[in-house]
Amino acid sequence: MALAALLLLLLAPCAAEPPEPAEPPDALFAAGSEAYARGDWPAVILHMERALRARGALRSQLVRCRLRCANSTAWPAGEPGPPPALRDLLFFRQLLRRAACLRACAPSAPSRYLLSEELELEFRKRSPYNYLQVAYFKIHKIDKAVAAAHTFFVGNPDHVEMRQNLEYYQMMAGVKESDFTDLEAKPYMHEFRLGVKFYTEEQPQPAILHLEKALEEYFVADTECRALCEGPYDYEGYNYLEYNADLVQAITDHYVQMLSCKQSCVTELASQPGRDKPIEDFLPSHFNYLQFAYYNSENYEKAIECAKTYLLFFPNDEVMNQNLAYYTAVLGDRLAAPIGPRENIRVYRQRSLLEKELLFFSYDAFGIPFVDPDMWTPEEVIPKRLLEKQKVERETAARISEEIGNLMKEIETLVEEKTKESVDMSKFVREGGPLLYDGLSVTMNSRLLNGSQRVVVDGVISEEECVELQKLTNAAASAGDGYRGKTSPHTPSETFYGVTVYKALKLGQEGKVSMHSARLYYNVTEKVRRVMESYFRLDTPLYFSYSHLVCRTAIKDKQADRTDSSHAVHVDNCILNAEAMVCVKEPPAYTFRDYSAILYLNGDFEGGAFYFTELDATTVTAEVQPQCGRAVGFSSGSENPHGVKAVTKGQRCAIALWFTLDPRHSERERVQADDLVKMLFNTEEVDLFQVKGPEAELPATMDAPGQSVEGKDEL
Repeated sequence: MALAALLLLLLAPCAAEPPEPAEPPDALFAAGSEAYARGDWPAVILHMERALRARGALRSQLVRCRLRCANSTAWPAGEPGPPPALRDLLFFRQLLRRAACLRACAPSAPSRYLLSEELELEFRKRSPYNYLQVAYFKIHKIDKAVAAAHTFFVGNPDHVEMRQNLEYYQMMAGVKESDFTDLEAKPYMHEFRLGVKFYTEEQPQPAILHLEKALEEYFVADTECRALCEGPYDYEGYNYLEYNADLVQAITDHYVQMLSCKQSCVTELASQPGRDKPIEDFLPSHFNYLQFAYYNSENYEKAIECAKTYLLFFPNDEVMNQNLAYYTAVLGDRLAAPIGPRENIRVYRQRSLLEKELLFFSYDAFGIPFVDPDMWTPEEVIPKRLLEKQKVERETAARISEEIGNLMKEIETLVEEKTKESVDMSKFVREGGPLLYDGLSVTMNSRLLNGSQRVVVDGVISEEECVELQKLTNAAASAGDGYRGKTSPHTPSETFYGVTVYKALKLGQEGKVSMHSARLYYNVTEKVRRVMESYFRLDTPLYFSYSHLVCRTAIKDKQADRTDSSHAVHVDNCILNAEAMVCVKEPPAYTFRDYSAILYLNGDFEGGAFYFTELDATTVTAEVQPQCGRAVGFSSGSENPHGVKAVTKGQRCAIALWFTLDPRHSERERVQADDLVKMLFNTEEVDLFQVKGPEAELPATMDAPGQSVEGKDEL
């Protein structure tokens, strides 16, 4: 009777589960691919959407099933342990019950729903969205096509064709910014980014709201990730038929593999699509942000709690210990003493340390490799032999790295010496073309500016034209224009007002500003483009990437003890890492920009000098003082890091221009401005400036797909 009861208990299902998908995701994916090949776009959408839903449903079912079975068969809390002779039997009784529960709630035909490694990789690479964006575009559902394209591109940022598709979508009428949605975005990462954004903007309340939500979502994702680790054994280097481990060794191999997978959830959850490296100390960093946000909200109890929670991971962090001491002093020892770290984080750390201890032991005893994903692991968790081995490995790696570094320095020295001999004459020879217009003169060239592809030209416009354009700025510009509405995007000590060419022309058409001034603005930008194109002797035309007439004004009561710049050193088409002295040409940088120019409208202010630096962002190679009619032009790459010194008094106005050699990246607003000018004026009236010699042709931008760029004043 007892045996029968036990069998009934083992075979009873834990609870009714939703039915599994009618078709497995691999069959649906294959059907979608076949439909794509024959151009059946509705079928592509039907099968690919079903494939995505089927995979998601199976993963959710597996997670729920494993968690339910783990909880329902757990050893009762507080119950005394069994006698030694019964321990193995009772352990396996729990295991058998759990296995029976899993069988009851898992898919009825597991092999039918098992994805191959190749197909799982396709889903991880977000390949279904590549098919979907084409299919939706073909049936004219542009909003869904944009979302699918954006989702695929987030996971594949080097995909050139998808980038071009997105640029095309950006110029299409009716496409909204909200359409560019990542359909696979992780909720906790979205909340974390929002929290950090509000934190950097010194808005503690919304920062707290989003960071706390991020933590809540993080542990949901962590639970799911860990549950998915309890899959079949991966034989890796073993030949399945030759694997002959005994019971204990087989259990050990599988269990250690599962533990290693669970530890790797730390890395998986801190990873971002399209990025090579995960966010360091991702979970602890939440509490670093939160402790200061709570402090700024004058919630010292929570600030102490978060500081103590952070110190669970990094107990010797000097700054955090100082913060904790300060919060305790403000609140008082009597009220602060009972406040401890968060209990769920304490348990998380305790569990993680025990897992690491087991994994390090298996590494030491059985040679099963384990790479710790955390930086906060105490040394006492790691066996002494492993510590010594790691120390030797680190020393060896450091020695090899030093030798490689010395070798690279020798190579760099040889290259520099060779470069000094040739002085990269190709670039200098290319410079020095005619300036096209009367009254213009080169004040400084690349040699005088201690760099390459640099020039300062004076006399581009007259004093009267400078005054007229300044008046246009004050009449037409709006605060934060070009900076997503931020009035102080680069420094809290200055306000920024700007207006684009198209906006100025529209305001002129509506009679809100002088049309003569708007036309002057349009023609001045065209004049600078032609001068740049001619001076640098370019074989292909320049296209406008972004144009912005902008004034930055010093805020009087924010200049005392000021140490920041009006705009920190940066490069226009890549992300500058000054410490490493490298510039990474990848989004979110405007990688398509090739040349930049600034035309100054005044010099009656204090500070605000433009300067070039080396890649270290500190060694100044040249400085240019703004004045009316002076233009600075340069190539937009890593050879020309630059910044703007603080404007400490008055208003500094300039027209900032960025150009591209690729017509696919021409500015959409510029195309609209060209159309508006042709509509409003006769062709012969458009150009206010007379070019010396034959009239140069305007670049044919009308038929080229452009890109609407919310550009930043980076000059």
